[in-house]
Amino acid sequence: MSAAEQIKILIVDDRPENLMALASVLDDPGFDVFEVPSGNEALALVLKYDFAVVVLDVQMPEMDGFETAELMRGFEKTKHIPIIFVTATSMAPKYVFKGYETGAVDYLFKPIDTYILKSQVKVFCDLYRQRRQVMQLQSDLAARVKDLEDALSQVKQLEGLVPICSYCKKFVEIETTGSKLKFTSPNIQGCSSATASVPTVMMNL
Repeated sequence: MSAAEQIKILIVDDRPENLMALASVLDDPGFDVFEVPSGNEALALVLKYDFAVVVLDVQMPEMDGFETAELMRGFEKTKHIPIIFVTATSMAPKYVFKGYETGAVDYLFKPIDTYILKSQVKVFCDLYRQRRQVMQLQSDLAARVKDLEDALSQVKQLEGLVPICSYCKKFVEIETTGSKLKFTSPNIQGCSSATASVPTVMMNL
């Protein structure tokens, strides 16, 4: 992932004014902020794109934030996306526990402290960027290893085709006359062990 690539963030809230307010808080050149008013639309997007974090309202009609989070946890592609729940409901432990149980990494209560929201989102975006960089390095390393393995395989194939003197470890220049071999390299003329490394396929010309 290039340094200039924007990181995708998803905001989910059924109230347009809340979407606008959250998007304004997270307005940043490094972020690509998506806004949707329902859990169903959120699920469609997280299955299509890679998001660093989802800011998810708890109280929504049809499908609330808890249900949306549970469904996200049911897909391999989306189960690890960090979810920050936003709610105006009671801070009673049972509600907070339910949020964490369904996959929340944090809980913000309205009115939202914009500094805290921006700080939390930035942390998850940094973690996302680092994870992508590690994945890219692993991919590059795997490709490099593959290239080296291919090169080694080619070297092994050539070992049986290129005559090398077992005494001086240098390439042997060979002339063929009928079925006989003549060593023409100056350093090989008197090397009695030179034939030891000449491939059989070349000896039987």
